[in-house]
Amino acid sequence: MTFEVTFFGAAERVTGSLYLIRAGGHNVLLECGLVQGSREDEALNRDPFPIPPDQIDAVVLSHAHIDHSGRVPLLAKQGFQGPVYTQHATLALCKIMLPDSGYLNEKDAEWENKKRKRQNTVSVKPLYTRADAEACLNQFHGIDYEEDREIVPGLSVRFRNAGHILGSAIVELTYTKGRESRKLAFSGDLGYRDAPVMEPPGKVRTADIVMMESTYGNRLHRPYDETLKELGEVFESAKSAGGNILIPAFAVGRTQDLLYLLTKHCDEWGLQDWNIFLDSPMAIQATEVYSRHQDLYDAKFFEPGTHQPILPKFYMTRSTEESMVINRVRSGAIIIAGSGMCSGGRIRHHLKNNISRPGTHVVIVGFQAYGTLGRRLVDGAEEIRLWGDTYRVRSEIHTIGGLSAHGDQADLLDWYGSFENKPPLYLVHGEPKAQTSLAAEIRKQHHAEVSIAKYGQKIAIAGC
Repeated sequence: MTFEVTFFGAAERVTGSLYLIRAGGHNVLLECGLVQGSREDEALNRDPFPIPPDQIDAVVLSHAHIDHSGRVPLLAKQGFQGPVYTQHATLALCKIMLPDSGYLNEKDAEWENKKRKRQNTVSVKPLYTRADAEACLNQFHGIDYEEDREIVPGLSVRFRNAGHILGSAIVELTYTKGRESRKLAFSGDLGYRDAPVMEPPGKVRTADIVMMESTYGNRLHRPYDETLKELGEVFESAKSAGGNILIPAFAVGRTQDLLYLLTKHCDEWGLQDWNIFLDSPMAIQATEVYSRHQDLYDAKFFEPGTHQPILPKFYMTRSTEESMVINRVRSGAIIIAGSGMCSGGRIRHHLKNNISRPGTHVVIVGFQAYGTLGRRLVDGAEEIRLWGDTYRVRSEIHTIGGLSAHGDQADLLDWYGSFENKPPLYLVHGEPKAQTSLAAEIRKQHHAEVSIAKYGQKIAIAGC
């Protein structure tokens, strides 16, 4: 039986997840994500797909984050006409995130072409447009957790809750031919055991091959109680300094975690004295999706029957005009805005207006890829450039690692440890240093066969 996987994305890197599954005579893409990071990294998104899009029979997505889903519109634009399978809540989020990605592509191309026009060089086209993204959504099909669905002849998929963001899934792909059956288990992005909103990741007991993310394979997150204490201290310090707090946050997952924590600790952290702005149209829409899918988690932070978080002096600013008004606020504002790595979005405008003011506090609450503005701030940049101008970094930069939506080394070890047969393991979605550390620890604790997936590497999925 022919059942194999070839690694084409997120191999020895974190973003751009894309794996080609061959089952019998059929081709399935597991993930179809954008590469994020530096300009050079993002140029890879224009590289050809591993096979012509019209030869791909189906796509399976573990969750809605753009580094896992963001090239689906391009795939469809180039000829893919098959179905895209994902969990129902992920489908709801993709309806928000993919058109937004298309819009950002258009704006990026517009900005680049203004520069090229001045230089009298050839113009560029956007990777794909908002219209391209909206068109591909007709190909999406939602699946419940724990439901078995045949996606091509002989190949079935099952999703389990991965605990990462709403709708995130551990993906089990099982290929059956005659009396033979083989299973590939893919972790997707696994959640953190102390995640504020999401439930812990589900466990899989057996598989023939396992692919597991390794984003934080070489570190342990700070204890959750220390993280909460640190956040409280940031609010207290910022209040004393008389400045604003800027929180670059991913629209899906991190923003909702923050809203839950702000709601739960409102009195303890003295938040009644702050004006809290959710300044991201996409995050606002995503928060509404979370409010409609409260059956998938136990945390409660919405006013009953509404999309409104239970917070005083809380404002959701959708329009550009509303966002611009926030820039007049010189103190007492908590501003949550995208993008989470400061690579685009409204957070860059707030950085422009606040980063050189000593009273400002910037709170980094998520992973920052190499080459991004967020990573430069975390690494201690003394100045940054925005729209061609240089700004001194005089604000305080805080990195709150305990709010990660990704499991740390202990979570990853625990998840793989649930496999009773300790199948061969391939590490994906991680930087080499993290992967090397995690691989050594898994070999030590579980005596398993562990490999770091390489770009273009092909693995036959055989029985144990």
